[in-house]
Amino acid sequence: MTSHPCISSNKVEGTPVYNANGDKLGSIDDLVIDKQSGHIRYAALECGGFLGMGTDRYPLPWDMLTYDTRLEGYVVPLDKARLEQAPHYESSDTPEYSDDYGRKVYDYYGVAWH
Repeated sequence: MTSHPCISSNKVEGTPVYNANGDKLGSIDDLVIDKQSGHIRYAALECGGFLGMGTDRYPLPWDMLTYDTRLEGYVVPLDKARLEQAPHYESSDTPEYSDDYGRKVYDYYGVAWH
């Protein structure tokens, strides 16, 4: 199998996300892109619920995710307890992705805001 450096966003959506122990945390629901720089700001991690109902979204700084070919998913350096306390929103209540909101999310994870 040939590995390519780029991927379409529709192939990222639905990709599972695991922690370093291999526990599945959820899957990527959406990507949030900075309009001016074109860089991916967040991957919205979908967690909980059943068949997409009653789920919450956890915006993860894109730089936190590492693709693992063995798992065929992304790995983040988080345990479930830390994720449960992270900034999140209900699927029906998308936040305004302002710089202030971004700093709050990035600060929570200890990632430099850019």
